[in-house]
Amino acid sequence: MNLDAWITLAVVVATVVVLARELVPPALAVLGATVLLLVVGVIDSEQAFSGFSNEAPITVAALFVLARAVELSGILQPVVQRFMGEASTLRGQLARIALPVAGASAFLNNTPLVAMTVPPVVQWAKRRKLPASRFLIPVSYAAVLGGAVTAIGTSTNLVVSGLLTETGMAPLGLFELVPVGLPIAVAGCGAIALLAGRLLPDRRAMHERFGDSLRNYSVSMQVVQGGPLEGCSIEAGGLRHLRSVYCVQVSRNGHAIAPVAPSEVLSGGDVLTFVGRVDEVVDLQRQRGLVSTEQRHLEALQGNGHVFFEAVVGDSSQLAGRTLKEVGFRGRYQGAVLAIHRAGQRVDAKLGEVPLRLGDTLLILADPGFRDRWRDSGDFLLIARMGSEPPAQSRKAPLVAGIALLMVLLAGTGVVPILHASLAAAGLLLAVGALSVRQARAAVDLDVIVVIAAAFGLGAAVTTSGLGDRVAGLLLGVFEPFGLVGALAGVLLAAMALTELISNNAAAVLLFPVAMSTAAALGVDPRPFAIAVTMGASLSFLTPIGYQTNLMVYGLGGYRFSDYSRLGVPLDLIVIAGCLLLIPRAFPF
Repeated sequence: MNLDAWITLAVVVATVVVLARELVPPALAVLGATVLLLVVGVIDSEQAFSGFSNEAPITVAALFVLARAVELSGILQPVVQRFMGEASTLRGQLARIALPVAGASAFLNNTPLVAMTVPPVVQWAKRRKLPASRFLIPVSYAAVLGGAVTAIGTSTNLVVSGLLTETGMAPLGLFELVPVGLPIAVAGCGAIALLAGRLLPDRRAMHERFGDSLRNYSVSMQVVQGGPLEGCSIEAGGLRHLRSVYCVQVSRNGHAIAPVAPSEVLSGGDVLTFVGRVDEVVDLQRQRGLVSTEQRHLEALQGNGHVFFEAVVGDSSQLAGRTLKEVGFRGRYQGAVLAIHRAGQRVDAKLGEVPLRLGDTLLILADPGFRDRWRDSGDFLLIARMGSEPPAQSRKAPLVAGIALLMVLLAGTGVVPILHASLAAAGLLLAVGALSVRQARAAVDLDVIVVIAAAFGLGAAVTTSGLGDRVAGLLLGVFEPFGLVGALAGVLLAAMALTELISNNAAAVLLFPVAMSTAAALGVDPRPFAIAVTMGASLSFLTPIGYQTNLMVYGLGGYRFSDYSRLGVPLDLIVIAGCLLLIPRAFPF
């Protein structure tokens, strides 16, 4: 390999490591890699920033707006409720949930779809006294499967479509993936219905475990009349830096104050509720001016207008890598974090000093407006109110449904390109007031857009440096004895493996030039290999970090890391078999 190829390989490997270990946000990692390759001269400025003028990130942004309008309208809530009716068996219940989610995912962005579906599924399971863990991974996996059916089902499909356009080939048609994606989605949903009940364990969500172990985690203390704490603030009284516990509520004359500001002045008779490691309440016992009261149930905090929320930390969140204390959570978000869920376990430590990670689920006590204030902030992948009912359908719902169907009809029949149809739909939704400009702006995940656009430069470096040809040669050396289908399998497996480690969009961009080089070396049509990259990068089932929707249900279902592979391995086998059987028939070499 030449020097440029070695430099590109080093940058790609470093980028994969950074993304896999979540050292920095994906957008920063991919953009930084592209800029570095530009600075050292591997690519020029046109190659580095070609993705920002490509149709893929623009189309994805427009579809984010459409998905947000659908979410606000409540169109899907009646559908979800209807399909989650009574079924005599667990298999029937799983099928009734998986099939409609997969169908909707073929036309809507997966992330807001799962965000809309998860809360009613959790409540539905709770009413029937069923573990939500049996249904949440299936919801995510069904959304992933449905996303592989059409060109707009997931952003990865649109990325590959944009890459095809850049190489002079026709972009993906709206329904071009159907011959491959639909059979795999149907078979996958069937496997979910048949196997999820057996393979997925019964886990309990964080709020359920928290309630059961309440007496181990909460304690109430009363401010002594005339004592040294009367007239002092929380900060001045030394109650902000206690070992393993913190104050989440002050009860005064029947009125609850939560969250508690550091400047809150205490009065004699105030009852302070502390949450944390109360098996280590040495600091409280030594605190002058406080006396013990009887243990109180945490459900009492739900009075006076405060309710519980579960919120999942996102990859673009300001919380990631920082502690609750560092971000000033209670002051910034007007809510108190009562527990942190990570990798299937409650974090037993002083919560304010725990660095938060991508996928952590926070149990939050706040006022009822918490979700509306922060749902579009980007700090949380999902915010679910505990015990809430699905939102009512808005009067704009029929109009939103009509615009969405018109977009699909126009793009599907080829009357207008997908880019034009999605932009027109987003514009119409703003024009009719289905959502405001602020809501539309907040709906667009800029980190995803930047990852997609910047990754084009990384892919260009793989192509122009000759690294793609070299990797393709290595793949052929391993799989060539198995013929063309063997080479296709090599590209597919590489895409599936890489997308479990890094962003699915970045995986698609990195492997696309390898796929093109493989096809060129074999002297065959490159389109089947592009489809293999699309499928391999879009379908992720082995880990919670492989796909954003998998991460969204991680804490809410009380899952552990290994739970995903239990159902994921059979689904991966279905994907591999389906792709190797169907791609050569639908897209001849």
